[in-house]
Amino acid sequence: MSIKNLNEFVEASKQKDLSQEVFELESSHLLEVKLDGRVWAKAGSMVAYRGGVKFVRQGVLEQGLSNLLKKAISGEGTQLMKMEGKGRVYIADAGKKITLLRLGGESIFVNGNDVLAYEDGISADIKMMRKVSGMMSGGLFNIKLSGSGVVAITSHYEPLTLAVTPDQPVFTDPNATVAWSGGLSPDIVTDISLGTLFGRGSGESVQLKFAGTGWVVVQPYEEVYFQQAG
Repeated sequence: MSIKNLNEFVEASKQKDLSQEVFELESSHLLEVKLDGRVWAKAGSMVAYRGGVKFVRQGVLEQGLSNLLKKAISGEGTQLMKMEGKGRVYIADAGKKITLLRLGGESIFVNGNDVLAYEDGISADIKMMRKVSGMMSGGLFNIKLSGSGVVAITSHYEPLTLAVTPDQPVFTDPNATVAWSGGLSPDIVTDISLGTLFGRGSGESVQLKFAGTGWVVVQPYEEVYFQQAG
């Protein structure tokens, strides 16, 4: 392992501008937002900024009454913040890998905990799956991102995308599921025979079943979700 002097360290690790895009990855774990207007980001994700930037936690009715009710019912919604003004903001989420996706009128579903940021031209709609007795909170709540612009999603380690075809449905662990294509609508299924291997205390293995035509993104990690008290 080489040892750098201070000048070498500063030069190697300093912020670089390699793109004129609003979103630019400084590393696979750190996102720079060239802010000139408004961008939505996960609350608490800011690690540094410069310039005239105002951070505003998402208002109660900011995303509509239906989304507010869904959050209240689920007890687990991702808290977003608006970043407004002109400057540079650096955001990250617990060292998770960041992937940038450009939407050109398409839709993508993302696990609520894996949405890091999205441009103002993207609309976000909270979606909920029906609850299953004994199921953990993760996997019930996701966000549909639609429109034109760039979205930043996160995953633990390298994500894997699996094709879903009419003759080959894909089953995933909700805690390892990151995102899926807008045309898919997963079902929650259980398999008692796998309960001793993958059960969450309910005696059953809870899975998401993706059927149809599209794709689903998984990560090599089972994320732990915490449901709010109350």
